[in-house]
Formats: sequence, C-alpha cells, structure tokens
Amino acid sequence: MKHLNIYLMLLGFSIFTGATFNLAKYTVGYFSPSSSAAWRFGLAAAVMLIILIFTEGIKKSQLRKNAVSYIVLGLNPLLTAILSRIILKDKITKKQVLGIFFAFIGVLLVITQGSIETIKTLSISGGDLIIFTGNVCWALYGVLGRRFVKGGTPLSTTTYTMVIGAVSLIVVSLFTSNPVSLPNIPTGVWGAIAFMAFFTSVLGYLWWNQGIKEIGASKTSLFFNLVPVVTMIISFAVGTPIKVFQVIGAVLVILGVLTASGVIRIPKYNTKEQSAV
Repeated sequence: MKHLNIYLMLLGFSIFTGATFNLAKYTVGYFSPSSSAAWRFGLAAAVMLIILIFTEGIKKSQLRKNAVSYIVLGLNPLLTAILSRIILKDKITKKQVLGIFFAFIGVLLVITQGSIETIKTLSISGGDLIIFTGNVCWALYGVLGRRFVKGGTPLSTTTYTMVIGAVSLIVVSLFTSNPVSLPNIPTGVWGAIAFMAFFTSVLGYLWWNQGIKEIGASKTSLFFNLVPVVTMIISFAVGTPIKVFQVIGAVLVILGVLTASGVIRIPKYNTKEQSAV
C-alpha cells in the first residue's frame, strides 16, 4: 500500500505520544512541569543537533531563510484540517470528513466515558485552556511549517524548532522550583524523561514532520486522534478501569483514522448504471 511506511511512523508517533501523558504525570511528582519539559526537550534537542551535524550538516543559508519561521514554530486533528484548508488551500475530501466525524465521536466517547451527565456538566478550567492552546500550537506547527519553511528537510526543521523550544523552556524552568531535589530523584523518573526525549520528541517529531511532507497536514493530523486511545489503553494496563462506551469510542477513532487516511476504501457506485437499471 502506498505510504505504508509513513502510516506506520505516524502510528508509532501516536503510541509514543499516548504513553507520554502517563509518563509526564509520573515525572511532575518530582519535577515542576517546566523543568520536566526543559529536561525532555533539552535532551531531545541535543540529540537532534548531533544527528543533523553528522548527516545533513548545518546549512547557514537555509537557517537564515527560515529563521523567523523556526522561531514561530519553536514557540489537533480537526483544527489542523481546517487550518490546512484556510492556509494551504488543501482540499478536504468526503472520505476525510467521514473519517474526522467517526474519530471525533470516538474521542468524545473515550473522554466522557459515554456519560450524558459528563457532557452536561462539562466546564472549562484553566488546565483545559492550556491544553487547548497547546493543541492550537501543535496544529499551527504542522500547517505553518509546511507553508512557510522553504527548502528545509524534516530533520532540519525538527532540529531548529526543537532547539528554540528547548532554550525557551530552560529559561522558564530557571524561575521554578522542583518538589524534589535532583539528587533524590529516582532512576525511573530519569528513564521516563529519557523515553519522552528520545522516542516522543526525537522520533515522534521526525516522523510527524515526514508525514506532513509526504501526505500533507490534514491526513497526518488524523493520527493525533489515536493519542487518547493509547493513553486509555495504557491507563487500563496499570489498573484504571474503562467502560464499554470508551471501548466503542476507541473503535470509532481507529475506524475514522483508517477511513480518512484511505486504508479503508469506500466503494463508489456508478449512479448512471443504477438509473439505467
């Protein structure tokens, strides 16, 4: 199947990112959120920079040409598809609309556990706004990266934006304190940060940018719908119970992603032949 490798990479991205939510919850018991993020992206940026230097090399002309774009990019699925349509003039096909619909309903079921009361009593907290803002930034990262970065490879784009993001996080972390002093932080916490740095940030971001380059922002963004499903599965594996509606939601999410990405093909009917019959 065409783009199979890309789809497998994006599936890997979804798995790593889904696991990150559980790992991040673990690490913030020992680090402040900004410090945890600074360590994660600092390590990731260092690895990316080393890889870039020994493979493509640092191209000053490319860096100068895209400096502003990298800075902006350094600092969700349906939203990305809409932004792609507005900014990139990407065509959203009926198949993608159907897939997005299934995925949206699925994510809603996973999050609310199929409870009408949960939806009725839904309130917006400060944390929700932060998550939404992060989602907007992630969507813009994919769309604007493709629109404004000229001549950049997935590797160079990922590296430069990650370095800028890491520096920003390190500066912020200097003004926060950790719940636990560095010498007393368990090895498991450092392992969680290393996993998020190398797998989610390095491989995940590379695969995401490669997906945007090969199949576009709209199709790539669909795989972000799988993230809450992965998080739910991992939570279940560590003892958190799940409900039937969440399982149904997970199935709908997977069905939506497979439909919109073209893995599941919708049969086309010849209306002329039908009318003739």
